[in-house]
Amino acid sequence: MSTESAAAEVAEPRSPDAAVPGPGAQGGPDGAPEAAGPEAESGAEAASEADAEAASEGGSGQAAEGAADGGTAEGQAEGGAGGEVSEAEAELAAQRELRERIEQRKAAKKGPVAAGGKLQGTAADLLAAVRAVESGEKPVASAFRAPEPVAPRRPAPEPVRRPAPEAPPRPAEPAPEAVAAVAAVLAEGGAPAALAARTAAALGEGADGQLREDPWQLLRVTGVRPEQADGFARALLGPECGPDDERRGRALTVWLLDQAAVAGHTALDSAALTAALGQRGVPDPDAAVQSAIAEGDVLVFQDALDGAPVAEAPAVSPEGADGEGGADAPDGEQAAVPVRVLFGLERYALAEESLADGLARLLNTALPTASAASRASNSSDTSGSPDSPDSPDSPGSPDASAAGDGAGPGAEAWESAAGAASGSAAELIRAVAGHGLVLHTGGEAARAEPAALVAAARSLGLRVCAATHSADGRRRLAEHIGAPDATGLDAPGGPGAPAAAEPTAVVTVAGLLSGREGPGRDADGALALDVLVVLDAPQMDVETAAMLVESLPDGARLVLSGDPGVLWSAGPGRVFADLLAARCCPQIASRTPDPGPIGELVSGIGVGELGEVSAPDKEVVIVPVRDAADAIHRTVQLVADSVPRALGVPSEDTQVITPGHGGAAGTRALNAALKERLNPGPGRFGGFDPGDRVAHAPVPGRTALGRVVGADAEGLHLECDGAPVVVPKERVEQTVRHAWALTAHQAVGRRWPAAVVVLPGDAAAALTRPWVYTAFSRAGRHLSVVQGVGQALPQAVAERPAKDRTTRLITLLRPQVPATR
Repeated sequence: MSTESAAAEVAEPRSPDAAVPGPGAQGGPDGAPEAAGPEAESGAEAASEADAEAASEGGSGQAAEGAADGGTAEGQAEGGAGGEVSEAEAELAAQRELRERIEQRKAAKKGPVAAGGKLQGTAADLLAAVRAVESGEKPVASAFRAPEPVAPRRPAPEPVRRPAPEAPPRPAEPAPEAVAAVAAVLAEGGAPAALAARTAAALGEGADGQLREDPWQLLRVTGVRPEQADGFARALLGPECGPDDERRGRALTVWLLDQAAVAGHTALDSAALTAALGQRGVPDPDAAVQSAIAEGDVLVFQDALDGAPVAEAPAVSPEGADGEGGADAPDGEQAAVPVRVLFGLERYALAEESLADGLARLLNTALPTASAASRASNSSDTSGSPDSPDSPDSPGSPDASAAGDGAGPGAEAWESAAGAASGSAAELIRAVAGHGLVLHTGGEAARAEPAALVAAARSLGLRVCAATHSADGRRRLAEHIGAPDATGLDAPGGPGAPAAAEPTAVVTVAGLLSGREGPGRDADGALALDVLVVLDAPQMDVETAAMLVESLPDGARLVLSGDPGVLWSAGPGRVFADLLAARCCPQIASRTPDPGPIGELVSGIGVGELGEVSAPDKEVVIVPVRDAADAIHRTVQLVADSVPRALGVPSEDTQVITPGHGGAAGTRALNAALKERLNPGPGRFGGFDPGDRVAHAPVPGRTALGRVVGADAEGLHLECDGAPVVVPKERVEQTVRHAWALTAHQAVGRRWPAAVVVLPGDAAAALTRPWVYTAFSRAGRHLSVVQGVGQALPQAVAERPAKDRTTRLITLLRPQVPATR
């Protein structure tokens, strides 16, 4: 890093500025998956010449559009049936017709292309009529009159779009009488009446009766602590209330698992769970867990330990060592398998199992384009399938190609596309050619490689979509791809939307899943695409990943790309890290390093070294501080004066990042000081003024950055990632924060020209290598580090890797994919 003299030069204030420390309780970091984003649309593949002619004859543009998923063939088979036929005969006839059309398309692609062959609907009808008149087949009057259809045609289904509101729909408010009944019970137990609406919503119908029967159900309300629930139960139950109450142990078990999910775990080890229950005063933790299992509140899993077989493990005989399957079991049978016992909530267990099933479907899909070279590109390839790709029923057969028209690109086409690229990008294209799931790792500069893959897939005629964690990531990826109108897309067909034939969309993951962005869905509910490239993959939690994989059609290819050094997802799970550890599919590691002093610094942090880098143009500057007040004062100087003056980066392009919300120099204190300097005002709209930088989190873990526009009777008006947002007055306090200063979890997936990372002395214990890596790598041109933790910073980089998370994905994948080579 640069010397202290360089730091003093950059940090030198133009005018004195009073620090404004702000009190606040210590708060944990928030995750920031992106929710809001403009609409993006990807058109379906162009119809073949045969489909265009069919459309012109029948006057149906929808028939041509539906050619990709076979809907047109189905409609024609039904409409053209002249008499009663058996179900089997009709199916055989439909298959024969589909195969004939596929062969016709292949032959047509080899011959000359007729002008107007890609037209659909009315345009195709007009062209056919003009040609009929020119050839003398029909007079003008009859040529332009649509003939009566012989039989009704079934229109092909269009991709399904489900427009979603800016924020996820809020659950229906409980009835006033239900809230009043709950309030009465809360009053009896001495709980605040403000909890009534939230309790009625959390417990549902009959919430008041549930509370009287089991007062510890209050723990299901977000924010309620065990000691508060104990006090409520004592007030309601009187002498009957005790620490050994079965209801208390059951409720605490569920609450602890829910808190574990907040920390990123999808399950808890039995020893950890029982120890936590013991710390909460539960006299018999094992009985409490068994009670929760019996009531269906908790699920139990027995997962084989690493290295132990799963599928072949026989059940242990209850007769003991002398019984069948015990120590004297015949040779070849395994007496027992070492397992670990885990407990989890149904919500996350089902998501993880669904994700494992979907990934196994991708891994075991036979793709006809898999050449020997691509299969040998990675020793961990396990994507083989027992099904022959030449079989008509195989997902990878020509008749079932994911390309939509039954004629996907072959190995030669993929190899040609890879030959046009170089280095890691070429390796990535070759891996995707023959595998349903591919992992790609690299930093910011390595994003050019998945961008090259997107361009290659588009050149092969595939429907390809690229998804990122945030709107800012979407913009940066679009710049790499060079796709016109890839960012700032409006609703389908609106200004800025791509043409219907444009096969690429650059979207956010949240926008793709909600239907606000991307290609939409086909008649089966699957995403209408052939290749999905997901960047910022470490930010996907297990539920988001499960929904994404479930939405992919059979035969689609999924590429997960990301930087393994950044912080994991805000939600439970560590999907990308688990897949890398499982080594169940090809892994392409980028050889493109991030450039400049910041790239060199971050690369060293990734391997546990915080070294000094040469920064002749003040790309990296260290600003030592004595205490929290000094840290706030220096931060305001840097953002408001020094960085704009010395480096030409305006204040609005500089982001402050700090470990937590609370503390003497957390986001609350820093935002108060920065607002006072950059946008002073009385906070007349619930603490906000027009022009304030804000972070809007409509649901936990999903944050959009923007500015305050104004306020009226409807609520607070924001502009987040280029889209207008209205936050109701009653939701402002819970969902909107000032955003001059963010946590690293909120900043992940985004980059700014300049970043100021604030490390106050009381934050030393919160620092880890992934946190430092994430915070420092948010800077594009300049990084200032307000250093108040001393040697705790290099110690965290060298000795504190990512905090482990308990998950089951690796275990679930093990029996579903072939053994790793």
